[in-house]
Amino acid sequence: MSEGEATVENAWAGQGMVLLDIGGDVGALVVTTPASMEGQEVEIAPVGADPGHGHDHGHGHGHGHGHGHGHRPHVAVVSRPTASGPVPSLVFPDLVEGEYELFHKGGDDVVLTATVVGGEVTTVEWPTGA
Repeated sequence: MSEGEATVENAWAGQGMVLLDIGGDVGALVVTTPASMEGQEVEIAPVGADPGHGHDHGHGHGHGHGHGHGHRPHVAVVSRPTASGPVPSLVFPDLVEGEYELFHKGGDDVVLTATVVGGEVTTVEWPTGA
């Protein structure tokens, strides 16, 4: 895609199962949220990264983390089926292990910090009222 070309969001993104591509130094992060957040988008960045800018972690897995594109990767809160009923959540499917900060899309105030471990799925809860 050339610079200045408009991007089109996938209207069905997040509506199905999420493939977790983890192993080695790559893990995943699942954040359960209040139902009131459904549809809201949340951004993620390594702790200490410049606000609003991608990062370069140097691993060669070829995953689409949004590095170096002038924005932080983001996902939307979607109600996902579980054995005990639907749970609104965020899923970041492939993150290099380390400390991450989460932000409301477009904001610079850190709402939550999480530690991702390679080869594992880390699960945390979004703070109530955040």
